[in-house]
Amino acid sequence: MVFKHIQTEIKDGVATLTLNRAPLNVLNIEMMEEINTCLEGLMKEKSLKLLVVQAAGKAFSAGVDVGEHLGDLVYKMIEVFHKIFRLMDALKVPSIAVVNGSALGGGCELALYCDMVIATEKSKFGQPEIQVGVFPPIAALIFPRMVGRKKALELILSGDIISAQEALNLGLVNKIVPEASLVEEVNGFIEKFKKLSGIVLKLTKEAALAGLNDDMDQGLKTIEKIYLDRLMKTNDAIEGLKAFLDKRKPTWKDE
Repeated sequence: MVFKHIQTEIKDGVATLTLNRAPLNVLNIEMMEEINTCLEGLMKEKSLKLLVVQAAGKAFSAGVDVGEHLGDLVYKMIEVFHKIFRLMDALKVPSIAVVNGSALGGGCELALYCDMVIATEKSKFGQPEIQVGVFPPIAALIFPRMVGRKKALELILSGDIISAQEALNLGLVNKIVPEASLVEEVNGFIEKFKKLSGIVLKLTKEAALAGLNDDMDQGLKTIEKIYLDRLMKTNDAIEGLKAFLDKRKPTWKDE
C-alpha cells in the first residue's frame, strides 16, 4: 500500500515504518491513521520478528499537530494517537526506534514506547507539552515505569529537553551511534534479532512485560479520562494551545 506521510517495507521478518512528512514529521490525524493502517496490516504477517520505526528528514518527529488538540478534534486526535500504542502492544513483536534528530512531544512518546532505541549524538528528547498547557498522556504512562517516579515527574512537569547522552544515562536509549555510521549500526543491531525465532521473540517480550504486572491499557484509560474530561475543560489548556498557534506567550489564569 502507498501512503502519503509514511513509507513501509517488510524484508526478512523486519517491518520498517518510516515517518516521512517534511519538514519535521509533525503527526497529524491523517498521518497517524496511516500508521495505524500499517500496524493493522502487520498483524497478518506471521513471520514478523521486528518492527523498526524511523524517520526521514532532519527530525524524528516534532510531535502531534497542536491545532488538532482544540475543540472536538481533541477526542479524535487522542483516539487515533493512542491507537498507535495499543496496536504496537497487540502486534507483540519487539520494536526498535531509530532517532536521528529531535523527538519531541508525541514524537518522543512514539520513540520511547518502542522496546529499544538507537539514537545519534545529535538527537534530543523531550515532552514540552506542559509549556503549552497540556500534558503528554503516553509519557505519563511509561516514564515512571522507565526512569522512576522522581525523574519522570521532573521531565513531564518541566518540559525539559534532554540530550541523547542524558537519555542514555536514564535508560531511555539503548545505544548512541555516530550519524555517519547510523545505517550500518542499525543493521548490525537488527541482525541479532533476525537470527532468532519470531514466535519466541514475541513470547519472551510478552513474558518480560507481564513480569512488571502492569495493566497498561487500564492505566491509559484513566489517563485519557483526566486528559479529555478534566484537562481539556480548563481555561489554561485552551489558552496554552491557542497561544502556541498564535506564537505568543500564554496568560495563565490557573483555572
